[in-house]
Amino acid sequence: MELTPEKDSKEVDIYRDTWVRFLGYANEVGEAFRALVPVSAVWASYAVATAYVSADALDKGRKAAAAHTEDHGKAVRVAVAVVDTFVWQALASVAIPGFTINRVCAASLFLLGKTTRWPLPVRKWTTTAIGLSTIPFIIKPIDRSVDFLLDSSLRKLYEEGEKRE
Repeated sequence: MELTPEKDSKEVDIYRDTWVRFLGYANEVGEAFRALVPVSAVWASYAVATAYVSADALDKGRKAAAAHTEDHGKAVRVAVAVVDTFVWQALASVAIPGFTINRVCAASLFLLGKTTRWPLPVRKWTTTAIGLSTIPFIIKPIDRSVDFLLDSSLRKLYEEGEKRE
């Protein structure tokens, strides 16, 4: 079963091929700055990332609907495109990286407090720098892990549904 329509080489996916994709990293940036900003700012960063995930999922559903206008299984294909995109993005762009950056920053702040005599503001800014610098290194491993997780679980349900059609 095709999860999303075949991508025309000229078609630009604004959620994957443009600056808009960086909105998916908002919560990681929010987590990196957690030591310096109010918690409400961190939660706002999660709202931005969740809006991005939702918009991407709806966009993939719209594209699947357009690609399968005459298909008797159109509703199922649209639902699969939306669910697959939403679950993948929610895990790979929000939940796992947010948790990872949160823990990296918490550990950094703790270790800096135990091993240095730096003033608290310096430790907090250092923690933020560590968190921000961690983001590029976690993206690919998390993406691959989420692909493996979904291929091993949820996507098997889609394949079974395809066999029954």
